[in-house]
Amino acid sequence: MTTPPGRRPTHDVTNQVPPIVGRDITTHPALVEGMTREGAGWAVPEVADLGRLGNSEQWQQAGRLANEHPPVLHTHDRYGNRVDEVEYLPQYHDLMAAAVEHGLHGAAWADDRPGAHVARAAKMMAWGVTDAGHLCPVSMTYSVVPALRAAPELAAAYEPLLTNRHYDRELRAPLTKAGLIAGMSMTEKQGGSDVRANTTRAVPNADGSYALTGHKWFTSAPMSDVFLTLAQAPGGLSCFLVPRVLPDGTRNAFFLQRLKDKLGNRSNASSEVEYDGTLGWLVGDEGRGVATIIEMVTMTRLDCALMAAGGMRLNIAHALHHATHRRAFGRRLADQPAMTNVLADLAVDAEAATTLVLRVAGAVDRATRGDDAERSFRRVALAVTKYYLCKRLASHTVEALECLGGNGYVEDSGMPRLYREAPLISIWEGSGNVAALDTVRAMARQPAAVTAFLEELDLAVGVDSRYDDALAVLHKELAGGDPLELQYRARYLVERMALLLQGSLLLRHGDPAVGDAFVASRLAGDWGTAYGTLPAGVDTAAVLARAAVPE
Repeated sequence: MTTPPGRRPTHDVTNQVPPIVGRDITTHPALVEGMTREGAGWAVPEVADLGRLGNSEQWQQAGRLANEHPPVLHTHDRYGNRVDEVEYLPQYHDLMAAAVEHGLHGAAWADDRPGAHVARAAKMMAWGVTDAGHLCPVSMTYSVVPALRAAPELAAAYEPLLTNRHYDRELRAPLTKAGLIAGMSMTEKQGGSDVRANTTRAVPNADGSYALTGHKWFTSAPMSDVFLTLAQAPGGLSCFLVPRVLPDGTRNAFFLQRLKDKLGNRSNASSEVEYDGTLGWLVGDEGRGVATIIEMVTMTRLDCALMAAGGMRLNIAHALHHATHRRAFGRRLADQPAMTNVLADLAVDAEAATTLVLRVAGAVDRATRGDDAERSFRRVALAVTKYYLCKRLASHTVEALECLGGNGYVEDSGMPRLYREAPLISIWEGSGNVAALDTVRAMARQPAAVTAFLEELDLAVGVDSRYDDALAVLHKELAGGDPLELQYRARYLVERMALLLQGSLLLRHGDPAVGDAFVASRLAGDWGTAYGTLPAGVDTAAVLARAAVPE
């Protein structure tokens, strides 16, 4: 008897995990509950639809191809003319068009419904299952709007196009297009996060524009329509709006030197840009560049935290799905006590992260509507959240990958791409030290922000004595101290603040089993340095039931 073609008696495939593609891995209980609590319950069906769409075969393949075939820089055409264009795979543009159509870019700023920014935050996490790279220009387009409002005339002209749900990839004068994508061009090779060390010059022209000359070290999505950039004007470091194409249809002097060869985020082009008499228009006052562009940075930091929470959800979904269907040593991996502990530990972090980012997104939403108390809370809470979740994602991803064993180490699983993406958001918009020190500075300069943050923590007092004890220690540590010592201990302090904020939210609003597991491990000290060290007595079955991927 002959063996049928394609079959070998030595290669019967058994005990392999079915595909997770096609299943809604986004709309889990913590996301739905958080959206409802923060005023965006009306958007739950739309987010669920987007999550299902993003994890469909079509869009998973689009994300994979956009990363396997990264953008290519063309500095000149065949005749030697300078063109400075980046060529993307068609699937990249498809991803961009879908993201804009669903309002992930600036649409929330044109939506008067309470909770619009929370709904947009949830959509970012839902659509994030496709590809992280294209979400960089999507995020920058969202974030540019509040900064641009420092120049009312420019905002009046550009904001309707930044919020319109139309993706127009053609390179034309911005105000002739139906929709715009925005970017940010801040850092220089000698300064990095220290933008006050920037040397790019801005010379005023008679018509009110400025001529910019200098080199920018990291400019992502260089084919965007407009960019906010920093340069030294006569009055000091200032913010400018720089278009790729000038109002008369000619190209601005925006010379792409090279694309960065990055660890991950491969679908997103990141470039070095040379300005040589490049025209820009002042946003805000001269000398107020940092204060102006910080409005944009604040929103991109929110998106970093959203991507961290979304990444953790992806991690636990893949790990738990694998462990539920894979058998070893006579039973499912998920039923092995040591693996149960690991999975539950990962699930606790993922749920805490989702609960936290939606609370912060709610503060952003209410602050945009004039709530000063929420604006104060946002100032410290967002810095704390950005630091902790973005640092946490990398270790979370490593552990989730390990749950799949060797199967997780091969590209087909998708886990290596998640692993390569994980470190980026801890660097993007300020490394860990920058985020931690920003928190310390905010506490020193804005006492109202500290008060608002601590009031949020105090709301959970009396629910769990272990939480109360940990909060009492934090109050003592914040009561005073040498500023230099606070800087030295900034990471420790901000980590404790992040853990207590998550604990407060989970105890007040979360599932009791998740809240208990979080406090017992993260705040009561009965926790190791690796995942899978939850103490005895945690209701792991209840924790994992909330994290499960629907069949």
